[in-house]
Amino acid sequence: MAQWDVYENPSPRAREDLPFVIDVQSDLLSVLRTRLVVPCEPTRATRPGLPWRMTPVFEITGKQVRLVPNEAGSLDATVLRRPIASLRGQSHLIIDALDAVVSCV
Repeated sequence: MAQWDVYENPSPRAREDLPFVIDVQSDLLSVLRTRLVVPCEPTRATRPGLPWRMTPVFEITGKQVRLVPNEAGSLDATVLRRPIASLRGQSHLIIDALDAVVSCV
Protein backbone atom coordinates (compact mmCIF):
# COMPACT_ATOMS: atom_id res chain seq x y z
CA MET A 1 0.00 0.00 0.00
CA ALA A 2 1.59 3.22 -1.14
CA GLN A 3 0.66 6.83 -1.72
CA TRP A 4 -0.74 7.37 -5.23
CA ASP A 5 -1.83 3.73 -5.65
CA VAL A 6 -5.21 3.23 -7.33
CA TYR A 7 -7.76 0.70 -6.09
CA GLU A 8 -11.11 -0.50 -7.28
CA ASN A 9 -13.73 1.19 -5.10
CA PRO A 10 -14.34 -1.29 -2.27
CA SER A 11 -18.01 -0.29 -2.05
CA PRO A 12 -20.04 -2.33 -4.55
CA ARG A 13 -22.92 0.13 -4.13
CA ALA A 14 -20.82 3.15 -5.13
CA ARG A 15 -18.55 1.45 -7.68
CA GLU A 16 -20.65 2.30 -10.76
CA ASP A 17 -20.54 6.04 -10.06
CA LEU A 18 -17.07 6.09 -8.48
CA PRO A 19 -15.16 3.09 -9.85
CA PHE A 20 -11.73 3.89 -8.36
CA VAL A 21 -10.14 5.48 -5.33
CA ILE A 22 -6.62 6.87 -5.11
CA ASP A 23 -4.62 6.59 -1.90
CA VAL A 24 -3.34 10.12 -1.26
CA GLN A 25 -2.10 9.62 2.30
CA SER A 26 1.58 10.09 3.00
CA ASP A 27 3.50 6.86 3.44
CA LEU A 28 4.84 8.39 6.67
CA LEU A 29 1.42 7.64 8.17
CA SER A 30 1.44 3.93 7.28
CA VAL A 31 1.08 3.04 10.98
CA LEU A 32 -2.51 4.29 10.91
CA ARG A 33 -5.27 1.78 10.18
CA THR A 34 -7.01 4.19 7.81
CA ARG A 35 -5.99 5.70 4.48
CA LEU A 36 -7.13 9.00 2.98
CA VAL A 37 -8.52 8.33 -0.49
CA VAL A 38 -9.96 10.42 -3.31
CA PRO A 39 -12.56 8.87 -5.61
CA CYS A 40 -12.65 9.06 -9.40
CA GLU A 41 -15.76 9.16 -11.56
CA PRO A 42 -16.30 8.37 -15.25
CA THR A 43 -15.75 11.42 -17.44
CA ARG A 44 -19.31 11.14 -18.70
CA ALA A 45 -20.38 12.71 -15.38
CA THR A 46 -20.41 16.49 -15.58
CA ARG A 47 -19.12 18.96 -13.02
CA PRO A 48 -20.08 22.39 -14.41
CA GLY A 49 -18.66 25.40 -12.64
CA LEU A 50 -15.73 23.68 -10.96
CA PRO A 51 -12.20 24.99 -11.51
CA TRP A 52 -10.46 22.93 -14.23
CA ARG A 53 -7.51 22.22 -11.94
CA MET A 54 -9.82 20.54 -9.44
CA THR A 55 -10.93 17.81 -11.84
CA PRO A 56 -7.94 16.32 -13.69
CA VAL A 57 -8.63 13.38 -15.96
CA PHE A 58 -6.66 10.12 -15.79
CA GLU A 59 -6.72 6.87 -17.70
CA ILE A 60 -7.00 3.89 -15.37
CA THR A 61 -7.23 0.37 -16.80
CA GLY A 62 -8.28 1.83 -20.13
CA LYS A 63 -11.06 4.01 -18.67
CA GLN A 64 -11.10 7.80 -18.66
CA VAL A 65 -11.95 9.03 -15.15
CA ARG A 66 -12.02 12.39 -13.41
CA LEU A 67 -10.77 13.06 -9.90
CA VAL A 68 -13.41 14.14 -7.36
CA PRO A 69 -11.24 15.65 -4.61
CA ASN A 70 -14.11 17.32 -2.77
CA GLU A 71 -15.35 13.80 -1.88
CA ALA A 72 -12.09 12.66 -0.27
CA GLY A 73 -12.45 10.55 2.84
CA SER A 74 -10.81 7.89 4.93
CA LEU A 75 -11.22 4.16 4.50
CA ASP A 76 -10.04 1.30 6.64
CA ALA A 77 -6.83 0.12 5.02
CA THR A 78 -8.00 -3.50 5.10
CA VAL A 79 -10.70 -2.82 2.47
CA LEU A 80 -8.10 -1.67 -0.04
CA ARG A 81 -7.04 -4.96 -1.58
CA ARG A 82 -4.53 -4.98 -4.43
CA PRO A 83 -3.55 -1.78 -6.22
CA ILE A 84 -4.50 -1.84 -9.90
CA ALA A 85 -2.38 1.14 -10.95
CA SER A 86 -0.23 3.96 -9.65
CA LEU A 87 -0.52 7.65 -10.44
CA ARG A 88 2.84 8.54 -8.85
CA GLY A 89 3.96 10.16 -12.12
CA GLN A 90 0.89 12.41 -12.09
CA SER A 91 0.86 13.15 -8.37
CA HIS A 92 1.37 16.87 -9.05
CA LEU A 93 -2.09 17.00 -10.66
CA ILE A 94 -3.69 15.32 -7.65
CA ILE A 95 -1.90 17.64 -5.21
CA ASP A 96 -3.03 20.64 -7.25
CA ALA A 97 -6.62 19.39 -7.23
CA LEU A 98 -6.56 18.90 -3.45
CA ASP A 99 -5.09 22.37 -3.07
CA ALA A 100 -7.97 23.76 -5.13
CA VAL A 101 -10.41 22.27 -2.60
CA VAL A 102 -8.82 23.98 0.41
CA SER A 103 -7.39 27.22 -1.02
CA CYS A 104 -9.11 30.31 -2.29
CA VAL A 105 -6.93 30.66 -5.38
